[in-house]
Amino acid sequence: MVVIHHNPDCGTSRNVLQIIKAAGYNPIVIEYLKEGWTKSQLLALFAAANLTPKTALRVSKSPAKKLGLLNENITDEAILEAMLAHPVLVNRPIVCTEKGVKLCRPSEQVLTLLAQWPKGELYKEDGEMILNAQGEQPKN
Repeated sequence: MVVIHHNPDCGTSRNVLQIIKAAGYNPIVIEYLKEGWTKSQLLALFAAANLTPKTALRVSKSPAKKLGLLNENITDEAILEAMLAHPVLVNRPIVCTEKGVKLCRPSEQVLTLLAQWPKGELYKEDGEMILNAQGEQPKN
């Protein structure tokens, strides 16, 4: 089973969802901006992905700065409470599979969570190659 905490307005999130589907999975898609988060859900996801509220905080294109969440002395508890009030503050996409939980940025990070990969070439929305014709990640 594959679960993706997804924002359809985010290119990285769309790329990750595309990779998952191209690999043959029918993921459970949780649009967290519509559904919101619970404290226990976030704490469990962060623990499983080895994240803290501070490392999972979305700082660009979010109200993080305006809310004072970038201050050095801000606590994880304060960030967590802000994430519950403003779901957009959680960086995404977060993917859960039997292989683990990960914040998949860049999008090809999701491959480490998949038991099977897409076959053949696969590209991001911007044209960057994710997998070559042999179904392998290109060498940088």
